[in-house]
Amino acid sequence: MNDRTLGWLRFMWDKATTPDDWSDLGEPHPWWDRYSAPPMCVFPRFDVAYMGYVLPLMLEATPAWREAYTRIADELIRRYVSFWGAVDWCTLIGPDPGVDRYPPEWLVNVPEPLRGRYAIPGWTGNGVEPWGLQPDPVGADGNLFYRGWLNLLLGIRRYVSGETGESQPLDITGYQNRQFTWTHKRIAEFISAQFRTRPQGPHCENTKIWPFCVSASGLGLKLYDVLLGTTLHEPFPRWVEYARQHYVSLTSTGELDTFASYYDPIEQRRMSLPGPLAAYGVLPCLLHLYPQDREFAVWLYELAMRRLGWNNPDIPLSRLGPGPQQLSAALWMAREVGDIGIEDRIRAIVERDFQPRFFGDENDRFAFWFGYDSTWPRGQINATMMLTECACPGAWWRVFNQPNVALASEPALRGVDYPSIGIRRAQNDMAQHVLNIETTAVTPSRRGNPTSFTVDQLPGPDEVSVTVDGQDSSGWHVTGRNSIRLDLDVGEHQIRVAFPGAAASPALHSSPP
Repeated sequence: MNDRTLGWLRFMWDKATTPDDWSDLGEPHPWWDRYSAPPMCVFPRFDVAYMGYVLPLMLEATPAWREAYTRIADELIRRYVSFWGAVDWCTLIGPDPGVDRYPPEWLVNVPEPLRGRYAIPGWTGNGVEPWGLQPDPVGADGNLFYRGWLNLLLGIRRYVSGETGESQPLDITGYQNRQFTWTHKRIAEFISAQFRTRPQGPHCENTKIWPFCVSASGLGLKLYDVLLGTTLHEPFPRWVEYARQHYVSLTSTGELDTFASYYDPIEQRRMSLPGPLAAYGVLPCLLHLYPQDREFAVWLYELAMRRLGWNNPDIPLSRLGPGPQQLSAALWMAREVGDIGIEDRIRAIVERDFQPRFFGDENDRFAFWFGYDSTWPRGQINATMMLTECACPGAWWRVFNQPNVALASEPALRGVDYPSIGIRRAQNDMAQHVLNIETTAVTPSRRGNPTSFTVDQLPGPDEVSVTVDGQDSSGWHVTGRNSIRLDLDVGEHQIRVAFPGAAASPALHSSPP
């Protein structure tokens, strides 16, 4: 992991492990982003959900060290199922009383004929007809953007931890603090059943169907299937065909004309931004679509780049005033598909304008600030930007198509004193029977302090040999039938743990074709 990734992980650790009160009597810490992309994403659960995306990518660099990622995922889920996790579904009840008083900048998100009588995106409208009040935020007809991301986050937790848990009960806070018990398995099955009966896709707010949310929900099913061998993702390709036919329109020359940011089946209207801005609705969906249907995602990406003119090096990218959300999504996709020209152009803007910087008392946290005058970096936007820092192209695709499930049975680090010491790399070479570890002083003031950690799941620990920074080390001892403890100081070290020969695990990672 590079320094930026280590710094972002350090800040994620702060956010996840610092206690705050997400009950109806408390309020989340202000560093949880509920400020970006108003009026839709002004709820802290979006920051919680998006923050989980980088965890399986960090696992690529440290598949033999997963403790910190598991702890962060647990803390994210704990917040997600709280009152504040579903605050919109629990408090924005019935029709919006301010429907005729929206500011002009919000009305761009409402079809013109409906303005003044139609709720903006973000107003969930729990209780409106024909559904009525539904207290359970998971089991409701709508609210896909709650259960879909919860299912994805639970899948990410299962992958990074290597632990089963799909049948463990999960208490979820709903309307008037009522508790509803679900499991990961039941949530995934419920979403899949909705896909089967709703070819247009389930809705989020009553009653808006967002391709962005539908594609994220499909991605959660994709991860569930690849980890557990089920077929819950099976209905999703039918939605892709529906979206291709009904949510995308082309000009007579085959170029992008409109893309539905959302569709309302009651009003029977699609909402698309005007002119070239329609391409902005495409960009956030690509991250979710690409691992599920590469051909469809690349087709949409190329349509969007031509509609915006970003594929033309003579047209400045700032011509249409793209925000950091659009540019970060486009940067990720350009990097993923090897579109070097667009990647380089966006990267130049990122480094010049997005204010990448280290911060904190010891200058050991990292984030992009995007020109906002804020105390804390915006988590929702950083979540996408950091995907371009945390792993090489192809990593995101592999998580959902070729996950490294063998890592759960390979030698692993336990009891690392994070964040005093950090793990930049922890990878097993099962063919050579070697665990390679690189450490760093994540908290600089702890540099030189004594520390230790365990390596377990080792075959024959009595026959292990350890080198530290190229020198044979005696600073370790056997602690169990399959474990050793390494004693060292906090700092930059390269450690090689050679263990007795064992059957090499199959190589489950490969680049996407």
